[in-house]
Amino acid sequence: MHNAAGENLERRALGERELLLLFCVSLATTWITAFLLHRSVRLVTHYGDNEAYLRVASAILHWDFQHLDIQHFMGFPYCIALVSRVLFVPPTVALWLVAAASAFVATWLVARMFGTTVAAYFAFTNFSWLQAAFVGGSEPLAVALGFGALLAFRRDRVFLAALLGSLAVTVRPLMIFALVGVGLVLLARKRFAEFFIALGTGLAVGVLYVLPLAIYLGDPLQTVHSYTRRDYGGGGIAGPHGHLFGWPFHGIVAGTLAYPAPWTNLMVSFFWIGLVLVGVAMMFSRRFREYAREHANEAIFCGLYLLATFSYDYLIWARSNFIRFAIPALPFVFYALLPFLPKDRRILWALSIVSAALAMVSVVGVRNVVGSG
Repeated sequence: MHNAAGENLERRALGERELLLLFCVSLATTWITAFLLHRSVRLVTHYGDNEAYLRVASAILHWDFQHLDIQHFMGFPYCIALVSRVLFVPPTVALWLVAAASAFVATWLVARMFGTTVAAYFAFTNFSWLQAAFVGGSEPLAVALGFGALLAFRRDRVFLAALLGSLAVTVRPLMIFALVGVGLVLLARKRFAEFFIALGTGLAVGVLYVLPLAIYLGDPLQTVHSYTRRDYGGGGIAGPHGHLFGWPFHGIVAGTLAYPAPWTNLMVSFFWIGLVLVGVAMMFSRRFREYAREHANEAIFCGLYLLATFSYDYLIWARSNFIRFAIPALPFVFYALLPFLPKDRRILWALSIVSAALAMVSVVGVRNVVGSG
């Protein structure tokens, strides 16, 4: 039987301040775990695609693109270079600061849009998100900019929504669906002047982005072509690679058959695939449909983004990286599942600590650097 204090903890809604406190606790847990297992901050440099981002950021700082092999969109490196120059810190520190600060902002934005419970499940359940937020990755910046655009449009600030959405595209290209949603809603409402403001903003950001690529690399669409002409996703591994996009679920199924994985990896991947599919099913509920009618641009973004995620067809990554690819859609998934999510704040506190520790254990284990100074 619960005592009075326990009942109060369970019933009282999670406030924004407490949510952001949980974020800080999760961050502290991540790095306490890291130092206990690894005793080095070099994890930031070697995690995920960070080395590639740092090479591009260094090229931007020196404005020297000779012999540079760019295989990712450059919005994240531009931000790293800017923070490094403004704060006089090394690019590695700037990368970590951008990722952590962006994750903090993204968590707050999700709380503003969908409530603190949804924000907590978004921030503290997905290992890939926790690793990108606290070790370093481009996803937090993309989500912060993208959801900043969505919230700005809710407040009828079209130029700001278009600007933030356009910047998000320079970080992760699929964030373009946030702009598509804004544009379609403006056209449907016959707000043509604002549509052209949004279109002009997006084009201006796009031109500024591709101009250095055209001048110094000879290909304005270098970062677009990097996803296709070099068979991006193959990773130099022998075996079938697939294509950038195909039929929904083909890459997940064919990739699982072509590239066997440990049962634990399969269990985690298919748990998230199943969770997202259940969330998609709940998006047909009356509650979610009412939300979608009120915020049609967000529903368009969510639908197109999930379709692209399930249609991603590079076989080696389609299943194994699904939990990372799905990150920008997870607030919508958890909002659809909200009636079924436990609201007990003790569960959310536990998630913020346990998930952060396990996420860092996963990073250290995957990199096989336990005990390496």
